[in-house]
Amino acid sequence: MSWLSGTLMAFDLETTGTDVESDRIVTAAVVRLEADGSVSDERTWLLNPGVAIPEQASAIHGISTERAREHGLPAAAAIEEIAGAVAEGLRTGVPLVVMNARYDLSLLDRECRRYGVASVSDRLGAAPSPVIDPLVIDKHVDKYRKGKRALHALCAHYGVALDDAHDARADAVAAARVVRRMGEQHQPVGVMPLEELHGLQVHAAAEQSRSLQAYLRRTTDPAAVVEPAWPLIPRMR
Repeated sequence: MSWLSGTLMAFDLETTGTDVESDRIVTAAVVRLEADGSVSDERTWLLNPGVAIPEQASAIHGISTERAREHGLPAAAAIEEIAGAVAEGLRTGVPLVVMNARYDLSLLDRECRRYGVASVSDRLGAAPSPVIDPLVIDKHVDKYRKGKRALHALCAHYGVALDDAHDARADAVAAARVVRRMGEQHQPVGVMPLEELHGLQVHAAAEQSRSLQAYLRRTTDPAAVVEPAWPLIPRMR
């Protein structure tokens, strides 16, 4: 049976910034979607990240430092719940959809280390798998298409509604619906066994990173280094 006709679990974060080593989680969502696209279960979190949320980040996701401090859960407790929810779903064999998985899964991993919480990998005894990343797949199946490939752009291209961009729940749901649409339109991906699809993305992400690194070195930064690992960036010592 194709993964297209099964349950998907989607995961998304909104954060204080873009550095997986130093930034913090502000909101998170873990959502289960059935084959018809309906949401059958969901969990969301608002965290007090323990640091000020930069105005630039607040302008994107709408969460201020004051709101997070007043209404957010203690970060350590929330991270424990988030990592547990992600691992629980993967343990049952449900594929995990994450837009730009390299970022969200790596940041969750670093937050686990920061608070002394067992990571998703610790709980599974292996790196998170199977993961389905709309960004990696779209670049693989339609590599020469021009234009942006952020989630809102993928939704527009594949005809998926995104009514509340940068809300973790809305983004998670949209990512899962987009990746189903990709699988329907690009049959080799849609019929591929999950283990093979995961492996394809490992290789595709590495190739995409090499291409981006070469482009950056030619155009803007001769010393640019782009991380090739997917779906999890190895921890720095």
